[in-house]
Amino acid sequence: MKTRSLRGQVLLGILAALVLTAASMTAIVFMNGGVAPGGYGFPGTSRCTPPRLPGAVIHVTASDMGGPMMGGRGMMRRSMQLTADRSTVTSGEVSFLVTNAGNIPHEMMIIPLADTQIAGTRPVGRDGKIDEAGSLAEAAATCAEGEGNGILPSAAGWITLDLKPGRYELVCNLPGHYWAGMYTQLTVT
Repeated sequence: MKTRSLRGQVLLGILAALVLTAASMTAIVFMNGGVAPGGYGFPGTSRCTPPRLPGAVIHVTASDMGGPMMGGRGMMRRSMQLTADRSTVTSGEVSFLVTNAGNIPHEMMIIPLADTQIAGTRPVGRDGKIDEAGSLAEAAATCAEGEGNGILPSAAGWITLDLKPGRYELVCNLPGHYWAGMYTQLTVT
């Protein structure tokens, strides 16, 4: 038998480790039903499958950095996001599919913006929330439509409504989430 050099053994060991790691990750992804909602590539199973939604569908992703910095006074500015796959939609029936790609519950509310108002500039109260007056609807139920106690991680919620032309702000209004960056603007033409 021929002995391999130390360098050859190390390279063979590294190659074997890489192949085994790739095979293991592939097996985990397939066994768990794919990657988590939001496309981050972490193995996970979506907790629900939404129904076929009517009208134009806007995919909204709620995300956070997770860990001990989430929640309460320790929350960092811009540590969370609410993003939509488009910023403009035609008026009429519009459905919002909200996927929680974060580590804590989230929600999405739709609130009209005044002509000169800028998304992300609403005053935040002592309770860590903005004024919800004028809100048109919210997706805050796990694996269901409409209001609820928040969309759990790796799950989705949805709403459908008739939107008139104008500017709207999509927000998560759980305590501290708006302040931490969970808002985006939607223009309806």
